[in-house]
Amino acid sequence: MIKKTVTFLTAMLPGVALAEQASLNGANTAWILTSTALVLFMTLPGLALFYGGLVRSKNVLSILMQCFSIAAVSSLLWLLLGYSLAFSDGNAFIGDLSKVMLIGMGRDTLSGDIPESLFMLFQMTFAVITPALIIGSFAERMKFSAVLLFSILWLLAVYVPVTHWVWGGGWLAEMGVYDFAGGIVVHITAGVAALVAAIVIGPRKGFPKVAMPPHNMTMTITGAGMLWVGWFGFNGGSALGANGDAAMAMLVTHISSATGALVWMMIEWRRFGKPSALGAVTGMVAGLGTITPASGFVGPGGALIIGLSAGIVCFIATHYVKRVLKIDDSLDVFPVHGVGGILGTLLVGIFASTELGVFSGFGFAEGINTIAGQLQVQFIGVVATIIYTAVITYLILKLVGLFTPLRVTEEEEIDGLDISSHEEKGYNL
Repeated sequence: MIKKTVTFLTAMLPGVALAEQASLNGANTAWILTSTALVLFMTLPGLALFYGGLVRSKNVLSILMQCFSIAAVSSLLWLLLGYSLAFSDGNAFIGDLSKVMLIGMGRDTLSGDIPESLFMLFQMTFAVITPALIIGSFAERMKFSAVLLFSILWLLAVYVPVTHWVWGGGWLAEMGVYDFAGGIVVHITAGVAALVAAIVIGPRKGFPKVAMPPHNMTMTITGAGMLWVGWFGFNGGSALGANGDAAMAMLVTHISSATGALVWMMIEWRRFGKPSALGAVTGMVAGLGTITPASGFVGPGGALIIGLSAGIVCFIATHYVKRVLKIDDSLDVFPVHGVGGILGTLLVGIFASTELGVFSGFGFAEGINTIAGQLQVQFIGVVATIIYTAVITYLILKLVGLFTPLRVTEEEEIDGLDISSHEEKGYNL
């Protein structure tokens, strides 16, 4: 049985003794350079266009502005504190300050067999997209100053610690949790934070009685296509090498996303009489988010089942959150990313098994020999992340509210955030 956890974590941790003895691998470095660009491409312009097309025309510029601003502020925070707290030794909960401002990092400093500066930059692109995902839950109504302050505090208080738990040698890593590319670190944290934010901030004016359809599906589908392509860097790059792990991660990513898109489309076709472009791209994103934690540990057969599950479960979750719970998670961040991340993080505990025939994966974490054992660890990771993220996100929102109103006034919301927040229009026709 293949045991990958130790070697994977060793590659993820800069500064360990093995890294000091390694020499730079040009092929691996070239692939991670490419993957880094692909992951940034997911946020700018991929996510920006995907979200931008889903809101009403009077708010499109505000979404683009939030994505760009979060990308900038997250990058600087990662340089100043984030990388050090996530990936230095520290303790089981958080890293230390030994790498603040990348002190001691030169051009020849290695993390594994790639430059540590590249590893830091690759991880920075994950830190960029995660808080950017959350804005879909409070789109069209949150004050811009509140968005920025919330994103800063959330990145440091939620994203960074959870990253250390899972990828930085923290307590979940020690338990053997499987999260290849961000099911826990990215999708569960962003999804749960999105749900809490939607509840705390409240629904848009008119929800759920007033129809608020996407203003530009062409823009949304364009952004979705960029996300699909960029996700190859997201998952494939997380192998940290140009090797079979990266190739298989890309293959299973594509299978799951294609399956998720078709399943969601078919459900809508049967239920509503016609397939929608919005349903197809939403199912695709659900498939991508759900395969993410499993992408380095499962095979094509497992990916097919994961994509199928993503299309069905996330579809049900989307309608339940909006129609039954009546929570205005504007762009369905929790039911797609949060539920998908939870589902994928649990399913990897099953499909990592080498004893499932055509649905087999590549083995459990070191010291774990059964599906039940891996599922137990995955479940602990999911529950701990949900509770921690929900509590800290709620506290951050209340803290931000002490300094600036969380949402715009009713008049500003009616006028649209493009004009009220930025004195600009997305379109001058």
